[in-house]
This record gives sequence, structure tokens and C-alpha cells, in this order.
Amino acid sequence: MYKAITFFDLDHTLFNEQTRVDPEVADAMHQLKQNNVLPVISTGRNIFEIPETLAVTGIDTVVSANGDYVIFENQPVYKAIIKPTIITEFMGFAKPHQDTTTVMNNEGARIDYVTDDTRSNYKSINTRIPPLGARDFIKNNEIYMMVVSTVGRDQKYIDTFKDTLTFYRNTPFSMDVVVKDGSKKRGIQELIKNAHLEGIPTYGFGDGNNDIPMLEYVDHAVVMGNGLPAVKEYAEFITTKNTDHGIVNGLKHYDLI
Repeated sequence: MYKAITFFDLDHTLFNEQTRVDPEVADAMHQLKQNNVLPVISTGRNIFEIPETLAVTGIDTVVSANGDYVIFENQPVYKAIIKPTIITEFMGFAKPHQDTTTVMNNEGARIDYVTDDTRSNYKSINTRIPPLGARDFIKNNEIYMMVVSTVGRDQKYIDTFKDTLTFYRNTPFSMDVVVKDGSKKRGIQELIKNAHLEGIPTYGFGDGNNDIPMLEYVDHAVVMGNGLPAVKEYAEFITTKNTDHGIVNGLKHYDLI
């Protein structure tokens, strides 16, 4: 059906530094479709956070929540649910450290309370702080991902929840939290299997720690010029910065546009 599949991280990759899609990047996404290449967003963000991005790019296939919720042509094909008992235990562990917990799914998010670290975290990603009410939200909603606003306690969380959860440090102020062994790689694998996309060459564009599983898995790994040094070690090709035509230059390098 497609001659290639391209996976794009959002923050500091497909997005500019104002968390928006530049016109040339939006045009490139439409060119991919015209060239029979499937563009896929592969992000730690959840679908409810990116309606404008989907609209401007025309993309309808998304590996969201660090691989825990996947849609193909706007239809769900995979989800990994964090159990309510684990979420309750997690929030109970976080609160004595004054670390706030946000619970999320494809439709919305709630937070248990707010601190200065919380404000710094959401400011850093140009996103509003979710409404309060996390404990009530988990009673009636499936949860695919959490975000814990924390500084300097990564290993404590990893050690305490090593059997049930996986963590990604994506900002100086917070970690993304998904099911055990949840990753963009897992989400991509589920997309390919459930949408019957086997045997098609894959390309991944990223910059951060949560992109590493994706970059390891795809056939051709592209890291942005602004990517973390540790992430660049996984690159087949290092393109220019996200603010310096990085997406367009990377796609042109592989003759995808």
C-alpha cells in the first residue's frame, strides 16, 4: 500500500520551539502522502493535545503516549492500560515527595495537585496545566500514561516500580510513565502488525531519550541536529536542527520528498 513509513517525534523534532508545525514542515507531510509515503506522529503526547497538529499536517496515524495508544487512519488499533491499583499506589508514593501526578488518555488529563515544579514542567512544553481531579478521573477512564513532576528522584521511582512501569525523562522537571516495557518501538510494532504494514521500509525522526527505542527499531534512524548527544549515537543520519529545516533536509536526504 505504501512505499515507506515515516515516524516523527513532535517536541524539538516536527515542532518548532513554540511547539508549532512550521508551514514548510506541514507541506512536507502532504508531499509524503502524495508520494505514497505514510507519515506517522510518534510522540509522548496524547492525541487530545495535538488536534491542531493533526489538522495542519493531514496526519491520521499516531503512535501516542510513548506507544501506549495507537491509531491508524483515525481508528484505534492498540492500547496499553495502566491498572488503577498501580496508579493509586504510584500517586501514594509520589505525594510525600511533593511530586505531582498527571493521569492521561487519548481524550483528556487530570492532575492530583500543583507545585512550582509542575508549573515549570508545563511551561517548558508550552502546555496548560490539566484540571485537578486525578483520583476521580481514574475511576471512570482508562489511563494510558502518567507524568510525574519530579527532580532528582528518577532512580527511586525506577527501583520502586520496576516490575510494573517504565519511565522516560523528557524534561528537566518531569518523567513520562507508561506500562512496563511500553515504548514507541512497541507502539510501532503494534501499528505495523495490526494495520498489516509489514515489509515496508521505515524511517524515524527524533531527538530525545524516549525516541531511542524507535530509532533502534526503524530501518533508517534520523536524529535532529539539536538532538541529545546520547541519542545521536543511534543515528544513521544526523540532519540539521528542527529550527533549521531539519525535517525537510532529512526527508530530502532519503529522497522521500
